[in-house]
This record gives sequence, structure tokens and C-alpha cells, in this order.
Amino acid sequence: MSVISWIVLGLLAGAIAKILLPGRDPGGLIGTTLTGIAGAFTGGWLSARYLDRPIANEFYDGATWAAAVGGSLVLLIIYRILFGHSRSR
Repeated sequence: MSVISWIVLGLLAGAIAKILLPGRDPGGLIGTTLTGIAGAFTGGWLSARYLDRPIANEFYDGATWAAAVGGSLVLLIIYRILFGHSRSR
């Protein structure tokens, strides 16, 4: 997959992570989108590096999507822990 594919996958993975983990995010839509993109890259790298599951060259591979959404969820949780209380309610 190209870098553009990873960015699109990250956008979609960030949206899925936001649906699975609803609530107010400190960064709003842009922060969630960037977290999704970073999560897709991170999840893909961790999957290839530590789980011995190389990333397929197909956009519709289930393991690639699971790694991207999982990475997005982890980064979204970390983002909320670090910056969740900086916004006034």
C-alpha cells in the first residue's frame, strides 16, 4: 500500500475508533483524524514488527484494518489520558 492508502486507512480507522470510544476529545475532529492516521501507521508497524504479521499490499485485508483500528484506539486512549482535562467543561 502507498502512503496515501495509509492516510485514507488512518482517516477511516480514526472514525471507527471514535465510534467505538465515544466522548469528547480535546482535539475535536482534527485531533481524532490525526490520531487515526498515526494509529494506522503505529498499528501497522507494531503488527509487522512484533506480531510477525507483515502488512499485506491489499487495502481490504482484515488484519491490516484490525491493526490500524487497534493502533488508533490505543493512541486515542493515550491522547485522552494526557490531554483530556485541558478543556473547560
